[in-house]
Order: sequence, then structure tokens, then C-alpha cells
Amino acid sequence: MKILYLNFDRGIPVLGDKGASVHVREFVKAAADLGHDVLLACATLGTGNAPPPARLVELPIDDSPQLLEKQRASLSIDDSTLDATVLRRELVRIAYDSEVAARVFDSLAARGFSPDFIYERHALFSSAGVGIAARVGCPRILEVNAPLVDEQRRFRGLCLEQVARRMESESFRGADHVVTVSEAVRQHVQAAGGVNSERLHVIPNGVDVRRFGAAYGREALRVRIGFSPENCAIGFVGSFKPWHGTGFLFDVFESIAAVRPGARFLGVGDGPEWERLRERASSGGYGDRVALVGRMPHADIPSWIAATDIMVAPYQAAPDFYFSPLKVVEALASGRPVVAPRIGQLVDLIDHGKNGLLYEVDDAASCREAILELLDDPQRRLAMGRAARAGAAEQSWQRVAERVTALAARTAVRTAA
Repeated sequence: MKILYLNFDRGIPVLGDKGASVHVREFVKAAADLGHDVLLACATLGTGNAPPPARLVELPIDDSPQLLEKQRASLSIDDSTLDATVLRRELVRIAYDSEVAARVFDSLAARGFSPDFIYERHALFSSAGVGIAARVGCPRILEVNAPLVDEQRRFRGLCLEQVARRMESESFRGADHVVTVSEAVRQHVQAAGGVNSERLHVIPNGVDVRRFGAAYGREALRVRIGFSPENCAIGFVGSFKPWHGTGFLFDVFESIAAVRPGARFLGVGDGPEWERLRERASSGGYGDRVALVGRMPHADIPSWIAATDIMVAPYQAAPDFYFSPLKVVEALASGRPVVAPRIGQLVDLIDHGKNGLLYEVDDAASCREAILELLDDPQRRLAMGRAARAGAAEQSWQRVAERVTALAARTAVRTAA
């Protein structure tokens, strides 16, 4: 089939290192491996990783003052009481949504590409995909990864909330199927209204099992960061943000380091907490036991996970934990037992005692006990790692792509009938 993949979120560069960027590339690669022809239209192409096997079309955002003023006037917005920075950001997105469809049609015509279905990653202030699908005359499957309006309001500020929710609802209702990465996100879409339950499908994040799991120069990397073969490396890969629990994990590691001199901590990623934690390790007198290597290209992540012995995903409590943690699936595929809180989709990913251990969320003593249990039992770590690797095969990106394309094929047949 010919697939038109739409990624209109300017914050997700296709070639970048974000988990969302990885998701886009891996789905496209899996679809191509299955024999499908993909044209990927995106707001931001980015740099840093090899392009996926698709026809790539970058449709950059125009944020000229004239266009923004025109958009503000069309919405009859009095900006005198609104946050100018936030409002400008939102007007940019709305203006982009109003004109991107025409650019997509021009790109399709120029390349002689007639899609059999559209696969779109849901974006804030974006509903253009509905009109694109209607004009092209093919099914549209919308992938929803998070409650974006709620996220924006809570963490970054939101002026035009009613507009955002209206456009979100239009996008949801205008999809033949909505694919969500977790049950919590499915419930969010359902609560937004207008989507029948039979059109809602939960398909968690996948993993490229071929890339993860080999040694990938494990010992050389460990020598490079000063870890000896006798050291047990506790690993974290991800964003150093408060809700990802890196500060909590440092508390736990400090208590472990006090009683297990051979324990080491390896952190891969960056974020607002990174510098503070680096200084904390140095001033705490255990900086030689901690390696915070910063952000790494996704192509190098298999090597860094291979350099660990235990992986930890220390998410903090949240009333609406909706994540489908990509790095957890990658750690399992790498044959590493994962220690994580008993929350959300983590309960489904981790079979307690088989491929990892679960602890009570935000309970440092419980987390410490789980890590020590694995740290003190190398044979159990290896057995759990083998089970983790075997189970991850069921969560490949190819399986994800197969499920999505099967939905599209059924919808196309029903439409034709």
C-alpha cells in the first residue's frame, strides 16, 4: 500500500533524538520493510539520525508577522490580556494548519503519489488531516500519543484552549480509526467525545528487536566511562525531567552506594535536572561512581543500554499516567531486567519477577530493595534478561505496522463496498 504519513508537529523533528522522533522513524521503517511505499510529510525534518526509507517532504512553518496578524484578526482575538509569547506560538500553529493542506496536495501531485491511506500523528492545533483525507478519498488513521491540550495547559501555558479543544475534537471525529499508545490515552480520546469505541485501538510503542540485544562494544564503553568488569551498572536512559524521577533515583542510588561499593550509575540523556544531579554526585563524594554522558543519538542507545546491568524507569506518581515508555521496551529488548513503579502501562510491560521488578510508586525503600535484589544476584539478572529479550519480540515495530495497515485495509474494503 501507499501510505501518506503526516507529522505536523514542529516540535518533533523526524531525524531528531526525541522518543517521538524515534517513533516516527521506526514506524516508517517497519512499514517499508513490510513492502509499503511511504511518503512522509513533516513540519520539521531535523538532523542527527539517518532518514527512514520514505519519500521525505518538509513543509516548514511560516511565522511571518503578517500571517500571524491575519490569523489573529480572523479569530477576532483581543490579545491585550493574553501572554504574547504563548499566543504567538498558538497563532503560528493555527495559521500552519490553515494552509498546510494545499502544500500537501502540491507535494502529492509533484510526486505522482496517490495514497491508499493516511497515517497521522496527532498534533496540537491541528485538524488539517481531516480535509486532506476527504479530498484524497482514502481512510485516515490518527495516532494519539498524549492528551496534548492538557499537557500544554499544565506545563507550557495555553491561551486559546477552546480553539485547541475544538480542533482536537474535529481531528478525533474525522478519523476512521484512532490508535492510542496506552489505555489511559484511549480513555482520554473517548472522554473527548465523538469516537465510537470500535474505532479506538490501543497499540503500545514497539522496538526494533534486531538492533537491541547484542553486546555492541559493552566492555569498551564501560572502560571509557571508568567502570570495571566487577562493577554492576544501574542505568537510566531518557529525559532528566522532574516527572521522570531522576532526582528520586539519585536518592536511591546514594543509599545503595553507601552499602555496595561496586555499584555504579550510568545516565544517558539531558534535561533540566542533568546539571544539578552532576553537581550533586560530585559534591556528595561519589562522582567517580556516576557517569552522566548526556544526550546521545538514538543509533547509539543500544550500545549504552548494553553497558548497563540493570535498567530503572523511576517515573513519579501521576493521576493520569498515560505514557507508553519507549526506553523501557528498548531495555527489555536489550536483555536487561527493568525496575519500575507499579503504575500505568509499566504493569503490563513488566512481569514482576520474570523480566523485571515492580516497586510501589514514589517509595524509595521499595525501589532500593528491588535494585539491591538484582544487584546481589547476577544469575537472576541474567535469567530475567533472557526473559525480557524473548518477550520483547512480541512488541516489534513490525507488529505495530502490521496492525495499523490491517486496520487501513479493512477500512478501505468497507468503504469500497
